[in-house]
Formats: sequence, C-alpha cells, structure tokens
Amino acid sequence: MKLSALWRRRNSRYLVLAILPAIAVCFAIVLDDLSFGQEFDKYAYDFLVRLEPPAPWPLSSIILAIDDQTLTNYGGQSGIRDALADGLEKIAPAKPAAVAVDVILADPGSAESDRNLERAFSETHNLVLASYVLRNNTWNEPIARFRKYAVYVGQVHAEFDRYDAVSRTLPLAKVAGIDQRWALAFDAFLAAKGLHVDLQSPYDIVAGPVTIPTMDGEEHTIRIRYPPFLKTGPFPQVSIAELDHDPGLARQFAHKAVFVGETVQARDSWTTPYSNGNSTPGIEINASLYETLAGGSFLVDASSLAVVAAAFALSLATSLIYGWGSGWISNALAACLVVVSQAIPMFAFAHSVVWPWLPGTFAAIFSVAIAATSRHFMVRRDLVQAERQRTRYQQAMQFVTHEMRTPLTAIQGSSELIGRYASMPEAKRKQMADLINSESKRLARMIETFLSVERLSAGQMEMKQERFALAELVERCCDRARPYGDRKQIGIDIVKLPEGDLSGDRELMEYAVYNLLTNAVKYSPPQTRVKVFGEDERGDGVRLCVEDQGIGMDKKEVSRIFEKFYRTKRAEQSGEAGTGIGLSIVEQIVTQHGGSIHVESEPGKGSRFTLILKRAS
Repeated sequence: MKLSALWRRRNSRYLVLAILPAIAVCFAIVLDDLSFGQEFDKYAYDFLVRLEPPAPWPLSSIILAIDDQTLTNYGGQSGIRDALADGLEKIAPAKPAAVAVDVILADPGSAESDRNLERAFSETHNLVLASYVLRNNTWNEPIARFRKYAVYVGQVHAEFDRYDAVSRTLPLAKVAGIDQRWALAFDAFLAAKGLHVDLQSPYDIVAGPVTIPTMDGEEHTIRIRYPPFLKTGPFPQVSIAELDHDPGLARQFAHKAVFVGETVQARDSWTTPYSNGNSTPGIEINASLYETLAGGSFLVDASSLAVVAAAFALSLATSLIYGWGSGWISNALAACLVVVSQAIPMFAFAHSVVWPWLPGTFAAIFSVAIAATSRHFMVRRDLVQAERQRTRYQQAMQFVTHEMRTPLTAIQGSSELIGRYASMPEAKRKQMADLINSESKRLARMIETFLSVERLSAGQMEMKQERFALAELVERCCDRARPYGDRKQIGIDIVKLPEGDLSGDRELMEYAVYNLLTNAVKYSPPQTRVKVFGEDERGDGVRLCVEDQGIGMDKKEVSRIFEKFYRTKRAEQSGEAGTGIGLSIVEQIVTQHGGSIHVESEPGKGSRFTLILKRAS
C-alpha cells in the first residue's frame, strides 16, 4: 500500500485535531491583547475579588474623615484648614504611627487658618502631605510653610480603568520633570515602619525586609488588595465632627497610620471591584493601598509563558480527547476541560496570582467547538466512505454477474455436452475441453483484472511497472475482438500505430483497449468498420484512437459516459446487453497509468475514443 494512501486513511482525522492547539492559542492571545479581551479579564478579576476576598486581618490604619457634617460645622470648603487643624490636634496625644493628609495645600489660606494648621502640623509625628502632577508636568504641592513639617510629600494620582472607572491598581511612583515621588500611601508606609527604599528594579521595590512586586518599570503600578469588609461597609473611620463631639474617640488612632481626607461622595470618589457601581472616597483607596503594603499580601500577575502553556495544554487535551475518544465520553471530558479553564484563574487567585480569564477559557471553548465540529464531519465522512464501499461492493457484484455470464455459459454448455454424449468423437471432445480451459482462464483473468482495478482505485495496491510495446498490445486486442466483429460483419482495421513502449500494468491496459474495441463493435450497425490508429504526442506522449461508425452520443451523454452504470438511451434501445461499468473501469485504468481519455461523438455518425498515454522513460 502506498505510504500516502496509508497516511490519508489512518491519520487524516488527527491532522485537523493536531493543529487545533496552535490555532486556539494564537486566537486567544490576539483577543486578550485587544481592549475587548482586556475588558473581559477585568470583569473576571472583579468577580474573583468579590468571590474570594482575602481572610480578614487586623488593620493598622484608620481614616480621619472630613464628612458632610464636618464641612457643615466648619463652614464648608473654606473651613477645611480649620477642621484639619482641630482634628490633628485632637489625635496627636494618641501618637499615631504616621499621618497622611490627602488635601492639596498649594495656596495660602487666611492668616489665622494657616497659623492654626501650621501649629497642628508641627505637633504631628511622621506627617506626609499630598501633591499632584499638573498638565504642564509640574507638581501641584504644599506651600513651603506647611511642607517643612512633612517627612515626605507623596503623590495622590489615582489610577482607574478608562472603560469602567474602576480603581484596581495604583502607581507607586510618578515623575514630573526629573522629580520622582512615591504614592501618599507608600510614603505613609515608609514613615510608619521606619523604612526607606533600598532598591527599585523594573518589577520590584525593596524597602527593608519588604519586597513589593509591581507591574511595570516606570510607575511601579501595584494591584490593591482591598480589605474584605469593604464589600459591606466603609473603611474604619472617625470624622472630625465626631471627635469634636466625643474627644475620647481619639484613642482609636493610637499607633496607627492615619489618612486624613474628604469622604463626601460627590468629591474625590472612585469605584472599586467591591463597589458594584457605588462610589468609594479616594481616601479609602489610599488607606486600602496602605493595608496592601502593610499586610504583604500582594497580588502578582501570572507569567505570560505559563498562561500560554496552560492554554496550549487545554487545546492539546481537547485534541487528544476527540482524536482518540468518541461519543458522550468525549463530550463529557470536553465539558470537564471547560470547567478546568474556569477553575485555573480561581485556583491561582486563591494563591494571590492574577490569571487572565480569556486565554484559557477561549482556548478551551474554541478547541472544543472546532474539535467537536471536525469530529462530526469526520464521522460523516467515514459514514459516506462506508456507504461508498457498500455501493462499490454492490457494483462489483453486478459487474461480476454481467461479465462472467459469457464464459460461464460457454463452460456450462461445453461440460453438459461432454457429459451427455458419451460417444462424442475424440476430436470434438478435445475441442470442448480446450474451450472449457480457455474460457476458465479468461474468467480468471477477468476476475483478476476487476480486483486489480478496484484495489488501485482504493489505493490498496501498487500498480505493476512493466515495459511493453503499445503496437503489439493493440494488435493482440484487435485479434481477440475480430471474431466478435465477424458475427456482425464489422471489420477492425489498424491504420497506423505509434512506435515505442509504455510502462505500467500490461493486463490492465490490454483490458482497457479490448473494452473500447468490443464497445465499438457492440454499438455499431452491421457491415461497418472500426478503425484503430495513433500518433506521437508532444514530449513523451502517444495518442491512440478507436473510431467507429456506430450509434453515437449527444454532448449531454458524452459528459456522463464514464459514470458507473450510466448507459445512453440509444445504447439501451439497441438491445445490446450491458451494465455501463466498462468505460468507468477503462477511465480508472488510464488514469492510474498517468494518462487521460477523451470522447468525440455525434448521434448517428459514430464515436471516437482517444487515449493519451505516456511513453516509458
């Protein structure tokens, strides 16, 4: 059997499934890089944040809130500095670890307000003030009289997603000009813990014993690990108005990092993965970043290589499932793979690793869909092939029945005569015996020819490669066909034959030529001629023509003449027996020899069958 045929039959179903992993992974990576894919990953991230919040931990920070009541008590925005001064003075005895003020004090206020606030700042331990990058790439920062009391001046640039305004990350660093400043919460963390930055690499910041993984090299963006209670309520806080009413609340600020800022929803408000669309004051986001740093429970992104490898593994598993499995078992295992693609991000998030949702999910679903579809069409193809094989078998039986009828009739008749007439002359008996022998051999050759053609067309055997003379083969076929033509007084003339040899299966080619000759005699009226001639073709080809003066065919019939079991209306009306399979076999033989067959015909004027074959090299 040919290797190519073996590969097609045994491995064609695996060829499609083998390329699924690469296709699925490529599509998944491309989609994940698009804004469409990133949005899906972010929504999945928010879902996991709500589904698997971190275990509660004792907080080391608290908010000193400037709420609606505080603004009312102090006369609105113009009284913020007085409110700050009073609040800071009330909590100073509790000795907070650090105080981060999320209010931009870039402009002077009233003399009395600034004097009171300056006095409060001077009494505050580890004071951190806020600044902001303006559009002209300069810092909007506290005035000098306030700044001199701060151990750090941090930046309060909020990082939120431009598609849904959800604050999932914050940049730890911002640069304006040549001046780099850390985030307000990070400065508060350094001040409260007595640390300083020892090293900053493109993806890590080292501060004393703490190594902080970040997402990029310039701004050192970090994912915020929001405390779980933010799902149901605000960050722990005490307002300045409450302190005025109950100074004893100041004890809650002892030894904690204090974040001071407005909690009015209309100002400086963002959304978090916990928010479900509700606004969260910016000061709470700063405090949450501080808790992320203080708790050391950092969320890190899964490596791209691991994500691609997992997506590839899911796709490959799908290919194996549908390549070697079948039926409901394959579908059940494929469904399990889709579930696994959902479980991977959840498992990773439970271990503080952010695994993108889209690549694995898309790779699994895409692979399952394509593999299942491919398998469906492969099964259909197998069914069609099985049906064709069954049809081929039926056709073979019909062919055998038709073609073997003549030699079997001769053998049966001769054997009956020998058995019936015991006194038959020896010469006549020998003639009958010779007829039985010759017809038996003819029947054997017929069976072998038919089986060889079937095996060749199915790719189950190699065609013989022997060298034979075309002229000698044609003359032999004509000699065999002449007795058949003599019965109808039809002559067979060889006009001219090309010289040279052909290469292939001599017996098959002899069958093809003999079939064309007997067809020409069969469908020609008595006292006509069948002409056989040929000539050299360009290159290494030869042309062999069999021309009759028979019933002919119209163009529509010519286009279907090589279909199995097709017979023209004139052929059926002629009364000649036939199955319409002979020319189909001739075409297969000629094609297997690398040649072609063409027909020219006209109703009532005859037909010309032309074989174009290659010479032996």
